[in-house]
Amino acid sequence: MAEAPAVFIGILVLCCWIAVANAEYKIYQDPKQPISKRVKDLLGRMTLEEKIGQMTQIDRLVASEEVMKKYYIGSMLSAGGSGPPPTASPQTWIDMVNGYQKGSLSTRLKIPMLFGIDAVHGNSAVYRATIFPHNVGLGATRDPELVKRIGAATALEVRATGIPYAFAPCIAVCRDPRWGRCYESYSEDPKIVRAMTEIIPGLQGDIPANSRKGVPFLAGQQKVLATAKHYVGDGGTTKGINENNTVASRHDLLRIHMPAYYDSIIKGVGTIMISYSSWNGVKMHANRDLITGFLKNTLRFRGFVISDWQGLDRITSPPHANYTYSIIAGVGAGIDMIMVPYNYTEFIDGLTSLVKNNFIPMSRIDDAVKRILRVKFTIGLFEHPLADYSMTKYLGSQEHRELAREAVRKSLVLLKNGESANKPLIPLPKKASKILVAGTHADNIGNQCGGWTIQLQGQPGNVTVGTTILTAIRNTVHPETKIVFNENPHPGYVKSNEFSYAIIVVGEPPYSLTFGDNTNLTIPDPGPSIITNVCASVKCVVVLITGRPVVIQPYLAQIDALVAAWLPGTEGQGVADVLFGDYGFTGTLPRTWFKTVDQLPMNVGDQHYDPLFPFGYGLITEPVRGN
Repeated sequence: MAEAPAVFIGILVLCCWIAVANAEYKIYQDPKQPISKRVKDLLGRMTLEEKIGQMTQIDRLVASEEVMKKYYIGSMLSAGGSGPPPTASPQTWIDMVNGYQKGSLSTRLKIPMLFGIDAVHGNSAVYRATIFPHNVGLGATRDPELVKRIGAATALEVRATGIPYAFAPCIAVCRDPRWGRCYESYSEDPKIVRAMTEIIPGLQGDIPANSRKGVPFLAGQQKVLATAKHYVGDGGTTKGINENNTVASRHDLLRIHMPAYYDSIIKGVGTIMISYSSWNGVKMHANRDLITGFLKNTLRFRGFVISDWQGLDRITSPPHANYTYSIIAGVGAGIDMIMVPYNYTEFIDGLTSLVKNNFIPMSRIDDAVKRILRVKFTIGLFEHPLADYSMTKYLGSQEHRELAREAVRKSLVLLKNGESANKPLIPLPKKASKILVAGTHADNIGNQCGGWTIQLQGQPGNVTVGTTILTAIRNTVHPETKIVFNENPHPGYVKSNEFSYAIIVVGEPPYSLTFGDNTNLTIPDPGPSIITNVCASVKCVVVLITGRPVVIQPYLAQIDALVAAWLPGTEGQGVADVLFGDYGFTGTLPRTWFKTVDQLPMNVGDQHYDPLFPFGYGLITEPVRGN
């Protein structure tokens, strides 16, 4: 009988152990459980404060481990220029991201935060990253498979800094080059923009054939969550004014600006960002019909919808005039995650009060949080919340630089080549006695990359590691050929030297957003005078570094050969590859090139279409061996 109490005690201990084990087991923490069950389980455990924290995205400038823990912040971003010091290593970036993540993992439910960055042409805010051509140049390639490879390379370089979320691609259809964001658009033609959504499976991975339409997807820890932006009509504003009003019938909105969103959703894009712009006077951030009605209900999008930077503030004019109304309008329209970079406590307090007082139903909050959690589970954030230092090797890798160089080669558009087809100037001979290289953009990596490079607006100068066009020319010509660089030579200097020919590289300064809105689209001084002074005295090739077509007709007769190089990024060697005939020109215009700005807006298919160079134009050349 003495054994009976021992057996009883053993059974009791076993039962207690099972009870403790069951108490500790949480469905949402079990990766073997279906995502729907994990979302339901976690949502049921959350307080209102924790739910609203998940809906809040803040900038790293105001973040700390304590802030992440106290407010249950669901997401962070590093805006243009908001990061470690400009020349920081990728390890420093990872240290930063992991530091904030540890604050989130110390909360009651241990929900990891999601960190995002504007990787719009590579991981372009980070020193030594590979900077790819901006989207307008990629549109000139007509090569979706190339763009997919660029997406995959960008994903690796973003992961190299510990970040799982990219605010890309921009799938705007720019209908007026006066818009300061036009270079972020692949084309004026929605068919090209639709084709270039192949960057999404590059970023996120190929979606399985049996996947449900509209459900977010990520192939693994070497991929990043993508963002289709800016929903919808941002490229169609009147006179190309940034954040302005797009006047269009519903038919034209669906025909021109919406199709790329269909493709993005089918390809499993995880998030969609709302546009600052309005459609027929209604702010997109407050447009429930298009966000909840069309995007979520008609297109069956199952990822989450994110606002743009301080997007709720801009619902009113002036911004932030009635923030309570803006919260009701934006969250009520169907925006799930709110980018409130700085004044996050105002948003959290405001939304909490509105829910508690029944101005915003709990069902709307639950829908938003379900979507955010679904994405976080889908991308494996709960299983892999901390960044992997082994990924740092991918930042600026030689393989990626070769890919960017290929993209540059394929993006160049040859608009003019000599007096006639019988007297072409390009391909240029590598062996010549003396070549003049001139222009403000010939030896300037910052000008070559444009906006969204290290800083939000970009900046001229030696901002990151890359190959300038001047360096590329020196790398390419015959060893006996003398290269003379004079940024802005006067006419007497050109005449007094016996140059075989000249290469002039001029264009726009770096810009982004509203700062790039431009009503005259002229090349800034001294660009025009450099063209005039040099081309009057020697055979010349003009290489334009611009984010869009610019006024060139007044100088065209003087120019012997003209190349649109767009904003090629860090790998200027791709320009020299084609100028000297190692590869042929294959790019064609993704945009109509106007004669005068008075013709704008002018797009292919318009009734009165009289361009300088039509959409799709581009002279094709064959590579020359043994040049």
